Amino acid sequence: MKSSNSPIGDTTEFVPGQRVLPGERVDFGRPMLRALGLRIDLRVVVTAGIVTLLALGCGFVGLLLGEFSLTPAEVFQGLFGQADRRIVNTVVGEWRAPRIIAGIVLGAGLGVSGAVFQSLTRNPLGSPDIIGFSTGAYTGGIVTIIVFGSSFISTAFGAIIGGLLTAIVVYLLTWKGGVQGFRLIIVGIALTAMLNAFNTWLIMRADLDLAMAAATWGAGSLNGMGWSTLLPAAIGTILLGLGCGLFSRGLGTLELGDDTAKALGVRNEPVRAGLILVAVALVAVVTAAAGPIAFVALAAPQIGRRIAKAQGTSLLSAAAVGALLLVAADLIAQHALGETQLPVGVVTVCIGGIYLIWLLIQEARKAQ
Repeated sequence: MKSSNSPIGDTTEFVPGQRVLPGERVDFGRPMLRALGLRIDLRVVVTAGIVTLLALGCGFVGLLLGEFSLTPAEVFQGLFGQADRRIVNTVVGEWRAPRIIAGIVLGAGLGVSGAVFQSLTRNPLGSPDIIGFSTGAYTGGIVTIIVFGSSFISTAFGAIIGGLLTAIVVYLLTWKGGVQGFRLIIVGIALTAMLNAFNTWLIMRADLDLAMAAATWGAGSLNGMGWSTLLPAAIGTILLGLGCGLFSRGLGTLELGDDTAKALGVRNEPVRAGLILVAVALVAVVTAAAGPIAFVALAAPQIGRRIAKAQGTSLLSAAAVGALLLVAADLIAQHALGETQLPVGVVTVCIGGIYLIWLLIQEARKAQ
């Protein structure tokens, strides 16, 4: 053991195979913070903070732009309902602010969900929109819309049930003395294809009005987002995101491999099942509120990991990048084509397609 000076306090340089004495702090090679019994990489915190500020900046631009353009002073006044013109309070407080907040919160939720599944599968393709959980939530939402109508509560309930049932099916089909990441991805992709075919059949068989409602919701959009939809979705997303954070220590240990995690005292399957349950519920809540928004959960964890130069998947970085991606994509969807507004899911698919091609090229280079 060698003592070293650190801005965080006195630390001890970590040497593999040596025992750390009680009261000594381990030097992990990078500044670390301690919060709630967890060690958090200081670089991760700083980069996540910067990315969050960028997301808030994009959100502020979104408050300024639109058919009814506003000045920064009017935006601040409208946020607190203190603008001289009543229309400003309505535009900012009732129309634009819920949409911006939804983009930040729901994007962060997608980022966290994607980080959990990529960490569990130890594969950058292991996101809920690739392995079928988003599609399962979409299927549950469609069935609910056709049977009960398109209210948020019923759609949210159907999306959560659909996502959880899909997770159970994938888990059972993947199980073979344990769950392996590659097998989980293959089974998920196959189930996604079948669910997509079933969803198409459901929409074609439904009445025109219900089919239009399901198709519009299925495009993934923040259009029409109001406080009545945002509040329950935001509360559910935040609570489930915190739930994922509670499992973060076990998640990081599982990245080392099942044998290593078991040797360190982690109950692999209960922890994995709990993480899948919470992460699926998280993506289902987001899907219920805004529809199946693709590729944010795929791209955010990997981008966050590269920005922070972290050794493992960071939920904090993934949340920040997910928020930035969704808010920026919604800004593009609203204003890139002038008066024509696109569903945000169309933009995220385009961005995600480019990212997926780049990711496959990078993985092919590593394999050579």
